[in-house]
Amino acid sequence: MTDEDVLAEFRAADALLEGHFLLSSGLHSPRYLQCARVLMDPARAARLASALVQKLPRETRSAIEIVVSPAMGGIIAGHEVGRALGREAVFVERPSGTFELRRGFRLKAGQKVLLVEDVVTTGLSSREAIAAVEQAGGIVIAAAALVDRSNGSADLGVPFYPLVQLSVPTYAADALPEELAAIPAEKPGSRKAA
Repeated sequence: MTDEDVLAEFRAADALLEGHFLLSSGLHSPRYLQCARVLMDPARAARLASALVQKLPRETRSAIEIVVSPAMGGIIAGHEVGRALGREAVFVERPSGTFELRRGFRLKAGQKVLLVEDVVTTGLSSREAIAAVEQAGGIVIAAAALVDRSNGSADLGVPFYPLVQLSVPTYAADALPEELAAIPAEKPGSRKAA
């Protein structure tokens, strides 16, 4: 699947939005990828997950023992990647601000984990999820995401394999360009901004 094929999937789902968006990271952006919309079609989600799995090196794919994703946005992507790999998929969530495994999910000591996200912008959520996996005894051997909005600058501390990289500008609240400042910000994500 080429980058244009991936973006076509987002466009077909009306998931590539234009306007003024406040991201979970606290940054502002003129474009937003609503992964929940692109993943609501099970066939599309399966296609994207299979393409993402193919981006992983063969030796990494064979070493993965379980897939972990952060709630909320990563759950469907992680589940579909787990299906494509033939591995279980669980998720971490923030019941009180810090990621943790709940719902009876457990990791075996030393279990090799693929962390899967929907979108990575700064990498903060991924790093926090990786810390939760390590706290639970797992070892994150790689991370993957449908979209890398960081333009390759996010450092997750492990090899990172995005399906597509997008160069979408982001701005701090005190550094908005005039055209963006003139539009009210929408908050389409799944959690409050930092």
